[in-house]
Parts: sequence; C-alpha cells; structure tokens
Amino acid sequence: MIIERNLAKFIVFVEDSILSALNKISSNKSHTVFAVSESGVLEGVLTDGDFRRWVVSSKNFNLNVPVSSVINKNFVSYPADQDIRDLPDRFSAKISILPLVDAQGRLVSVAMPGIREISLGSKSVSEDSPAYVIAEIGNNHNGSLELAYKLIDEAYLAGADCAKFQMRDLEAVYKNKGNPNDDSADLGTQYTLDLLSRFQLSADDLFRAFDYCHQKKIQPLCTPWDLESLTRLEAYGMPAYKVASADFTNTELLDALIQTKKALICSTGMSTESEILDGIKHLKRSGTPFVLLHCNSTYPAPFKDINLKYMIHLKALSDTIVGYSGHERDINVSLAAVTLGAKIIEKHFTMDRDMEGNDHKVSLLPSEFTRMVDGIRQIEESLAGTAERTLSQGELMNRENLAKSLVATVDIERGTPITEEMLTTRSPGIGIQPNRKKELVGKKIAVSKKSGEFLFPTDFEETHQGPRSYRFSRQWGVPVRYHDLATILPMANLDLVEIHLSFKDLELNFKDYIPKPLPLGLVVHAPELFKGDHTLDLCSADEEYRKKSIVELQSVINLTRQLSAYFTNKRPCIVTNIGGFSHHGHIEKSKRGALYDTFKTSLGELDYADVNLIPQTMPPFPWHFGGQQFHNLFVDPEEIVEICKNFNLQICLDTSHSKLACNFLKISFDKFLKDVAPFVAHLHLADARGIDGEGHQIGQGDIDWVSFWKIMNQANQTATFIPEIWQGHKNQSQGAWIALDALEQFYNASLKG
Repeated sequence: MIIERNLAKFIVFVEDSILSALNKISSNKSHTVFAVSESGVLEGVLTDGDFRRWVVSSKNFNLNVPVSSVINKNFVSYPADQDIRDLPDRFSAKISILPLVDAQGRLVSVAMPGIREISLGSKSVSEDSPAYVIAEIGNNHNGSLELAYKLIDEAYLAGADCAKFQMRDLEAVYKNKGNPNDDSADLGTQYTLDLLSRFQLSADDLFRAFDYCHQKKIQPLCTPWDLESLTRLEAYGMPAYKVASADFTNTELLDALIQTKKALICSTGMSTESEILDGIKHLKRSGTPFVLLHCNSTYPAPFKDINLKYMIHLKALSDTIVGYSGHERDINVSLAAVTLGAKIIEKHFTMDRDMEGNDHKVSLLPSEFTRMVDGIRQIEESLAGTAERTLSQGELMNRENLAKSLVATVDIERGTPITEEMLTTRSPGIGIQPNRKKELVGKKIAVSKKSGEFLFPTDFEETHQGPRSYRFSRQWGVPVRYHDLATILPMANLDLVEIHLSFKDLELNFKDYIPKPLPLGLVVHAPELFKGDHTLDLCSADEEYRKKSIVELQSVINLTRQLSAYFTNKRPCIVTNIGGFSHHGHIEKSKRGALYDTFKTSLGELDYADVNLIPQTMPPFPWHFGGQQFHNLFVDPEEIVEICKNFNLQICLDTSHSKLACNFLKISFDKFLKDVAPFVAHLHLADARGIDGEGHQIGQGDIDWVSFWKIMNQANQTATFIPEIWQGHKNQSQGAWIALDALEQFYNASLKG
C-alpha cells in the first residue's frame, strides 16, 4: 500500500471540464480523479467506468460541461487521522484507490494497494520509466572531498541518475563507540572500524558533496546507518533514502525512516524470506512508498549465488517496483536484471580498484559504468514495442534487396484470370510475396502485364491509382531513373524530373536515354554509394577518404553540367548527402563544428560554379542500405540556418527526415520549417513516424500537411518539390501519384484556411 500526498495529478475542481478530468485520468494511471471545491473539500469521484456510463446515458454529449455533472457523489472515503494499518482491508475488486479526508471533508491524500511509482528527487521511477541507475560511491572517496567531487563528475559523465553516499555516526552505530583500537573487537569489526574511522567524510563535507551533485544535475542520495545520521540528512533535505541490507530488519531505524514520509529503496541482502515478508508487511501497513532491491551481500558475490530469478519472486511477494543491487564483478548480471524487470540498478563506483577498502574490489571503473548504462539503455530500447510483429524500415529495405516476388511468365492482358503457369518467383522482393501465389490464382488482373514484370497488390484493384494532371503554384516533378524516363514523362504534367543516380549510372551514356532536349527542369540526386563500397563523406577526418569523396562528387557535378544542356534550367540542383554520420552514437554538439569546417574545406575544393549543390536535411537515424546509422549534420535547425548563412548554401528539405529529427530533438516541426524555409531550393515530400520511420505515404505519419503548405507558401514560394515516398517510384511511380493526390488535397485545404 502507498499513501500518495502529492495530489496534483489526482484532483480536478468541480467547475473544470470533463475533458480536463479525462486528461488527468489518462496521465495518472489510476483511472480515477477526485473533484474538489475551491477550499479542497472532496465533492465526488470520477472513474473510467463513471465516464463510460455517462456517455451511454447522455443525450447531449459535450466534454466541455463541468465535471460536477458526471461525478459519483456516493463515494467511499477514509478518515486521514485514523490508524492506516487497517486500510489494506478496505481495498477490493471495486475499490483500488481510497481518498483520505480530514474532519472538514478536505482531501488530504489517497491510498493505493500497490506501488506503481515513487519519486526520487527530480525523477520518478515506475514500471514505464527507464531504469534508474545509481552509482554507489559509498565510502569510495576514502575520506577525500576532492575525490568525492571527481567521482561525482565521472558518475554524471557515465550516465548515472544518482550518486549515492553513506553516513554513519560511529558512536551511535557501534557498542564500543566506534573505537578502532578496541582490541576486544572481532577481527572483521576491527578491520571495518579502522577503515571507517579513516575514510569517512564529515557531515559538512557530505553536504558539500550533495551540493556539488545538484550543480552537476545528478541526484544525490544517502544511506543513513543510524538515527543521528537520519536527523542530519533530514535537516539537509534529502528527498528519499536508501536502506542498507544490514538494516532491513532494523525496525527502529525503519520506523524512523517511515516517519519522514519519503520513498525508501530497500536492499534485501542478508535477509531470509520470512524476514523479507515481515518487512514488506510492515512497509505496506505504513503507507510508505518503497522499492525492493534483490541483493547478495558478499564482496564479490559468486555468480552461482546471485539467484537473479528471485527478483521476479520478490516482485510477486511485494507487488512493488523491484530492482537489483549488485556486488558481483562486471556488468552482465545488471544487464540481465533489466531484462527481468529491474527498474533500479545500483553498482559500486570507483576510480581505482586497487585503492584501500573492500568496496573498491567490487566497484566498476568509469568506463565500465558507462558501458553498463549504455547497455541498459540499449536493452530498454530493444524491449520497447508491442507483441505485434512489424517490419522496420531497414528490414523492408533488406526484404526488397534479398527476398523474392511474383513475376509474370507471359504477357497478361487486363481482365485475364490468373493461372499458376502465368507466375514464377524471382528476386528482388519489390512486388507480391511468393506465399500469395495460390491466393491470386483465379483472380482477374486489373492492368496489363508484360512477361518478366513484377506483380503488385494494386494490380488487382479495380480503382487502380494512376497519374493525372496536378495543379500546384510551384514547380513539381517525380523521381526517375534513366531507364524509366521514357515511360514516366508522358504520364502527367510534370514541370521537372529528379534523376536518381547510382554509381553504375555514372558509367552509362545518358544520351541513350535522353536523345534530345526535354521541356522540363532538372534536379539530380547524387549517389550515396560509389564504386568500391565508398559512401560519400565530405567531412571525413581520413584525408584520403575525403579526397576520394571529392573526386566522386565532382564526377556527378560534371555529368550534371552535360545533362543541363538537355533541360530548361541552366543551373540545376544536385541533392547530396555530405556525410558526417557515425556508427556507434551521435557526435556531441560541441564537436560537430569541426565536421562542418571540414565540409567547408571540401566545398572549396569542388568546382560547382554552374550547378546548385544542395545538401539534404537528414534524420537522426538514417537507414544506409538496410542498416541504421547515426547522422549528425544538417539535422539541427539552428545549425542548418547558421551553415546556410556562413557557407552561402541552399538546401534540399526532406520533410520526412526533418520531422524525424524534430521528434527526436523534441522541437516544433512548424518552427523548424519557418527557420529553414528561406534557404530551401528543393523539397522532398514524404511522411514520417516516430524517430526513424522515414518515407511513409503522405497522410500516413506524423506531419500536419495543411500546416506545412501554409508555412511554405508564406515563407518560400519558389522551392520546387517531388514526392519522395519509399518505393514510390516502383510500379510505374504509383506511390508518387498517390502522394501527389494527397498533397494536392492538403494544398487546397491550406488555401481555404
């Protein structure tokens, strides 16, 4: 059971709207809100069920009416001044949250049977939160405040959420008043007292260490080993407490900690199951929010003795959040604990394992702690999602390259029923998957197919989407390859084409595909990958690699000059990715300036006077040939604006890429557009989902397209565009025509607004 005194997320005022109450119900995870008067008197309760019943019975459904019109006024409450030890018996299948009220009927707190969230200073820990990682410094500062500061610095850099210390009043803890020279003490006690007497920080120095934690934006916590230390920590204002394994059965100290009404993190090492059960019962009856940490209190703990699955049992026993406090070597058990549901991970932390003191021997060095935190975050990311199996963008790309599709073995006329003999299986996997072959037999095809052509799902739809005349106030086109130009050009009223080049295309004679000038504008998309598995990177620190990138891009520029004679615009745009990606994580912002400087050097070595070289805006997690990387440049809008101004550049704004960047950076896409729009020469238009779902069909992602058109039409009327839907150029550019239909509808809607 937990007594929650922070009521902001549980209460609404009776005059608030039902919509406001529903928002609270959704966010507080208890499915309940309490309606109070201005003086705080509890007037009624609103649950999910109450709201559904109101919807069913309501004739005039209006979410803006006061919540007082729907609350349940026949609610059960409990006097706040009575002994709460009887509270657990009040919960039932119907009552999962109880309001506690004072003698005047004012809501004071709420009681819940299970603990689902605890507050640890500036962060909360819940079943839905990332694991809270504690760097247990303990006494590894060896009595040096300077070393304590260094450990705090390193814990922060390693990604820890918390730097934890210990405070003891040796006179209060030990019966011999903490005398390290007591020759009657046991050997183990003598050793421990000798260390503690030499290596403890004073209370004032510990408070200085806590203050330093706040400066570094890392939460300080502390384990009090006695009542005197707890009094000092309370006076400082510690927001929560760690209970050492040795004190989980210390009822006197536990009761004093309970009286603080703050969250407790309790290690269970050294305790038997019956002692753990007694502790759980005691804590629950007190209403104190707590977390239990599974722990084996040996230094170092043998792997065979850790019994990590007991953490799962501990969760079942307590119905609380659980975690793991590890004293074993290395990081792997902590990583496994996260996969089993640990929401707090505590590991000892040191600068040098050879320092005096037994905790150092089981502590992680800063580099190891960093590796552990990185591993935890990777595991959490991999555990996210649902039970539904969905294909990532990278899988879809690899499926296209490696899988197989159904192909026509003969010419098939429109309206012909499909037979098995008409179909065979070939790579790549760009059409209908082979497992659907029998499903197609007997169906009439809605379009004509030539022998060797792939079959697509839309080939069997009577309302087959096709090109038509489109109307926009700016020039537009579609992406093409050399080989499909002749097919695509007659299909719609194009203003331009964007020729997507592969490195193989650089070896072709383009006049075989464009024998005479065309009444169209030209945009060229440079290859990302060149011969010899060379990915273009104008920012590479490897000088030989960078020089090769310059040579390759110059060949694209030279080809574009030749192509421009066959098109109407004499200074065509070349869309390019400039490089600057990384394989294992994003590059810090402070280090990205050097990459841009290298890019500027590369620009100075390129001859592009009669073409417009426009870097493409990039997503934070691009898919390079079916594998995800990390992109660093032309992602952040402030950097894009600065570089465009300083380097006298325009850009290709890819809406899908930049929406993903905004989602990742948690910034407004509308503001992004307003900031970068003056520097946009050309647009790639596609939708986006999340932080790495790029190239989605228009209207099937996170972008508000009406708002997009409004902003672009106000800020930049000259930028050209193409739909850049993933796979949009396949099946005679069907994806592009669908996108253009949607874009035109959104465009017209933006004009009406």
